[in-house]
Amino acid sequence: MRNKNLFYKLFALLMVASMLLAACGEPAEATEEVKATVAPVAADPTAALVTAAKAEGNLTVIALARSWCNYGEAIDAFKGKYGIAVNELLPDGSSGEEIDAIKANKDNKGPQAPDVIDVGYSFGPQLISEKLVMPYKVATWESIPAASKDANGNWYADYYGVLAFEVNKDVVKNVPQDWADLLKPEYKGQVALAGDPRVSSQAQLSVIAAALANGGSLDNVQAGLDFFKKLNDAGNFVPVIAKQATVAKGETPVIMRWNYSALADKASLAGNPNIEVVMPKSGTIAGVYIQAISAYAPHPNAAKLWMEYLYSDEGQLVFVKSGCVPARSADMYARNVIPADLAANLPAADLKVAFPTLDQITAAVKVIGDQWMTVVGADVK
Repeated sequence: MRNKNLFYKLFALLMVASMLLAACGEPAEATEEVKATVAPVAADPTAALVTAAKAEGNLTVIALARSWCNYGEAIDAFKGKYGIAVNELLPDGSSGEEIDAIKANKDNKGPQAPDVIDVGYSFGPQLISEKLVMPYKVATWESIPAASKDANGNWYADYYGVLAFEVNKDVVKNVPQDWADLLKPEYKGQVALAGDPRVSSQAQLSVIAAALANGGSLDNVQAGLDFFKKLNDAGNFVPVIAKQATVAKGETPVIMRWNYSALADKASLAGNPNIEVVMPKSGTIAGVYIQAISAYAPHPNAAKLWMEYLYSDEGQLVFVKSGCVPARSADMYARNVIPADLAANLPAADLKVAFPTLDQITAAVKVIGDQWMTVVGADVK
């Protein structure tokens, strides 16, 4: 279980390296004066933080659909644990809209100003360069792999998912098994993305995945744009931001979706209609999402407490329940705190998944944003 896939192995190696570096830099014996100034890492948030957060009384989150990575349970558990009201803005919003909401509400302390955001990995550099977030390191900071966090605590990964096809089987009789299948005439007017590729991380990773399946690479996503051009020219692509409702109604019966969201749709619809979740045979890619606190958060202490909850074992297991792989999975596997029945929700161990680096995603996103309309010509709304 500890070597469930390559990403876990990478996490573990990074963790070992971090511990070795820490050990090499530690003096053999600390003086009493130094010992007195070094506080132990707390397993839970401090009483002072809890008190300050409760005094604020509110937390505003944004773009957290309750079915997305089991955030509904996380929100309800946080409210029940601390008695803090949670204002849920724009549940189906994109990463770009989350960032726009911070910018638009810099001087606004009202209910439209988000305290925390959950955005795609590629947005990390922008959050820092535009000074949109405040640094904060949770108590479990050391168990988050170095490659998955900003060293200064401006943002850190919370989970990742694997891109899948979500298919309405009541409409689509022959369920597509790979990217090439989507070009077949039988899927005319049936294929859609779960976001606008110019602003949505999920849609951007879909284009990158299509590139991998069509002769491209993580460093060359042109093949992905060319694929969607073919899809659009064939009349198979529907330029609509797909969601559970559009899938259920048959408006977008085949969509690219994170495995955890597709599985949540399947469970929620409960056979009406029947949903099949397919991991494509080629072009399988992981999408890492990151968490951060707005630099203009109206409720900064509640925001910090929310972060503490999400990165606790309890919070990370909430993600696991939905099929999301939590950022602290290596540490949790090593301590045997992920129950076997929950681990069964995670992607299969033998699934070959591509994990693009931040630099690769940043470069790909720029190409997709610059060329989507000129190459594909489909204004996704």
